[in-house]
Amino acid sequence: MPIISDDTKKLLEKQGYAFSGEHSAVKICHYTKKALRGEGTCYKNKFYGILSHRCLQMSPAVNLCQNQCIFCWREMELFTPAMITKPDDPDELVKRSIEMQRKLLSGFGGNPKVEKKLFEEALNPKHFAISLTGEPTTYPKLKEFIRALHNGGISTFLVSNGMLPDNLREILEYEAPTQLYLSVDAPNEKLFKAIDRPMFSDGWERLMRSLDLEKEFGEKTRTTLRMTLIKEMNMVEPENWAKAISRSKAMFVEVKGYMWVGASRKRMEMENMPSHDEVRDFSLKIAEHAGYKLIDEMPSARVVLLCRRDFKERIMDFSNDSWRTRPGEYEDYNRIN
Repeated sequence: MPIISDDTKKLLEKQGYAFSGEHSAVKICHYTKKALRGEGTCYKNKFYGILSHRCLQMSPAVNLCQNQCIFCWREMELFTPAMITKPDDPDELVKRSIEMQRKLLSGFGGNPKVEKKLFEEALNPKHFAISLTGEPTTYPKLKEFIRALHNGGISTFLVSNGMLPDNLREILEYEAPTQLYLSVDAPNEKLFKAIDRPMFSDGWERLMRSLDLEKEFGEKTRTTLRMTLIKEMNMVEPENWAKAISRSKAMFVEVKGYMWVGASRKRMEMENMPSHDEVRDFSLKIAEHAGYKLIDEMPSARVVLLCRRDFKERIMDFSNDSWRTRPGEYEDYNRIN
């Protein structure tokens, strides 16, 4: 029996997904579309130098997740906690993902708003955003997949819910991504269980173990905490949000407001969306407790970037392979108390 049913695949394909394996899929990010049409770029472009038109958004574990986050925009009725027993081949997955990206982008070639040069560059992605839907670390060959991408000159941005710390440990020891994101959605265990709704009874402890691992990842690569703020729900206890930062010693902290989109509208209210000013004000409280500074922001995305200090290597140069080498300044950064 396939891990993803044919009916689910058909539904996801109608939503714009293109399957690149038995449990893997690609979907064009709306920021990629906007960048191609000259209508703006993702905040990751502003924060880190990511080329939005050359970013491939994919999941190697479609709809396989250990949490049921109430703010998730996906159709969680289709989610399953199943494990992958016959994993997609990593090298083939790289190839197929790029093929699917090209297929999904094909219509942009005839769009008069799209520059020919941008379109041609988009057909050869420079970044893989390994997130989209499901928990990527569920994929048993994720570490080999990351290495295959790096060997092909493609940077990797891995987003994890932290529920499988042992899998993260394997990635750390084998091939760390260009940038690791760890999602933290609550300042305490009670709110974590109410908001993330983990299938594991020890979900909070697993997240804490992953925060400790993020500190170790910081010795090899770039690390980020991603915090989602929900109005009238988790915008409390800034000092406890700061404890997660201190525990992980993350290089960056993205604090983003919940957006009332997709399937989350079945579970949330529009009033749960904080304004950018509210996100900014609460972020400053977190920053004060953590000893970090607000160094960048994008009001249109309701997101701010925190860091202990700004440094020139924050914006990566993807015109060459300099992104492969971890700047020595990061070592100094991690020594700051």
